[in-house]
Amino acid sequence: MAKKTFKNDVIGMQGNLMSFAFKLTSDKDKASDLVQDTTLKALDSEDKFAENVNFKGWLFTIMRNIFINNYRRSVRENTVSDTTEGLFHLNSAQEASETPDGSYTVSEISEIIQKIPQEFSKPFQMHVAGYKYEEIADQLGLPLGTVKSRIFTTRHQLRALLKDYR
Repeated sequence: MAKKTFKNDVIGMQGNLMSFAFKLTSDKDKASDLVQDTTLKALDSEDKFAENVNFKGWLFTIMRNIFINNYRRSVRENTVSDTTEGLFHLNSAQEASETPDGSYTVSEISEIIQKIPQEFSKPFQMHVAGYKYEEIADQLGLPLGTVKSRIFTTRHQLRALLKDYR
């Protein structure tokens, strides 16, 4: 493919690239950035394009790979590692909010959870505390499906009881 023709073909695909980018990101600004990154990568990789390959598919593959790499990078950058002795930050209690209103809300929510029968609230509280379904089932001596069902039921009960807090 001639250099000028290749460049014109890439530019001609901008609308298609923008549509695909918007489907991936659901954000106009991020989609524009993704189109720009894809265009630059495609122009830099012109020598890697084979004549018999679907051009549109080739560009979409580049875009998809850039999107996946950016996503993985953002996940790595946003991962917090607790290097304190005894994992202080991971083991400390986290409040929903530092304001008195937030504390009041947390205590009120706790009261509502206490009103739910213990056979439902106990698995839910353990799940919220970080226990895995299997661990809850083992500790409570319940089948795994029962634990999942009770947690699900408790969530829906709480949504109904706490609909004013959304």
